[in-house]
Order: sequence, then C-alpha cells, then structure tokens
Amino acid sequence: MSARRRIEQVFNAAVLEILDPIEIVDLRIAVLTGEDANPPAIAVACDSLGQLDLGWIETGEAPTPWRAAAYAALGETLGTALPIFGYQDLFDEISMYYWDGEIDDEGARQSLIAYHGLSAEELEEQTMPSEMNARRPDWMIGANAAKPAALPKGLREALCQLRDAHKALKRLPSDRNAWHFDTDILYEYVPGIEECSSLPPLTLVPFDEFARELDDVARHGMEMGFMDVCGICPLPDVSRIDDWFASLRLGVQFLLAAQDLVRFDPPNP
Repeated sequence: MSARRRIEQVFNAAVLEILDPIEIVDLRIAVLTGEDANPPAIAVACDSLGQLDLGWIETGEAPTPWRAAAYAALGETLGTALPIFGYQDLFDEISMYYWDGEIDDEGARQSLIAYHGLSAEELEEQTMPSEMNARRPDWMIGANAAKPAALPKGLREALCQLRDAHKALKRLPSDRNAWHFDTDILYEYVPGIEECSSLPPLTLVPFDEFARELDDVARHGMEMGFMDVCGICPLPDVSRIDDWFASLRLGVQFLLAAQDLVRFDPPNP
C-alpha cells in the first residue's frame, strides 16, 4: 500500500468517526486540488435534499409557544453550518418569481397586471402575499415564541446548548473553519458550479403547507443541481489540518445540539 493511500484511509476514517453521530443530515467531505498556485482545500457538502425533519416541532402536541421558540432557534442558527433556507427566503424568491419583488397584495396585483397581463378573472386564481403568509402554522411565526423563562427546564437547556454551540462555531476565524462558506473561494476550486442553482438543498419550510412554492423555487436546482456546500477551507500549510479537524468537531457538536432539540419532544404541561 502506498503512503498516499494509507494517509487517505486514515483521514477518511477520522472524518467518518466525527460525522457518524449526525443523523438529521447526510454529510460528506471532499479534498479539492488547487489550481493556479492555490493550495489544496477541503469542502464539507450536504447530500440531503428537501425539508429538514422537524420532529415534535411540526407534528408534536406541545404548546405552540414552545414549538415556535424551538423553530425560531433553528432558523436563526442552522445556516451557519448547513446549506438551508427558511420561510423568509422562500417568500422573497416567490415575490421575485411572481410579483416582481412586491410584498403586499395591492403591489402584487398591479405587478401581475402590468408585467404579466393578467385579467381580473385571472387575478382571482393567483396566490397573493397575504394568502401565502396566512398558510404558515402558528409555530412558524416568531412572535408566538415563548420567552426562555416560560419554557420547561429541559427545553430551555436544549436551546441554551444549541445557542452556546452556535456561538462557539461563529467564533472561529474564517480561514480555519471547515464550515465557512465563501462563494469566491468555491468558484476557484469547483469550475462550473456557478451554473448550479443558488438555492440550498435543505429547507425549514414545511412541504405540506408550501408544496407548490417549494416546487417552483426548486425547479432550477432539480435540473442543474443545488448549492450543497456547507463550507470550504483552503489549507496553505500542512499544520492547518489540525485546525480543520478541530473546527469540524465544533460544527458537529453544534449539529448534534440541533439534532437533540428536534428529538427532544417535551411533555405537555
């Protein structure tokens, strides 16, 4: 066995051991060869597609303020490590797609008339911004989230663990962070990836309520591929590999905190 092959085996085994506890998403690691004097780089990518399993937050019977607090925390933090989009991202995409950027019903109607030539009868069949917003379950609305003091101890602790792990990940310097996403760096190492959809492959938006909208915005990604990279980290010096592994572990700790939150399912009061 060549020395290079042995190094690859040891590296792959170490990575798999670190990633193994994560079950809410499928992740993989790719070592990229630098061109034009660029050093090698390591990318973390996501092989999962569609709605993230929200567990009790979506399907449980806990009070709405508890579920809204957990959902809001995931929406505020997960994008640091995962290629994922939330409701506001979806709304913005639909606004540009159908209403030319308008966000209220009157503006959307005028846009559909002026730019798409719709008649009054045809307008009646169109989804308006207020109707889309009204489809959100109560637990998706941040204003419904309970304050920490009003949460049960176990859920409050799970949220604290998530936020503490998120803060630790955010403190990492970008050039030593396995989870840092930089479009310019990615384009240098993966030619042609700019043809992919800019949309991430994962979403926190429930498919049951927004199937049509999710299908619309995902069409390009289904045809050309999604922007599925979690992070990319060039390694200009061999000593940086230790920093990369340390940051990989921090990101995994954060994702495990999110996983624990989704699986928590607090009992009803």
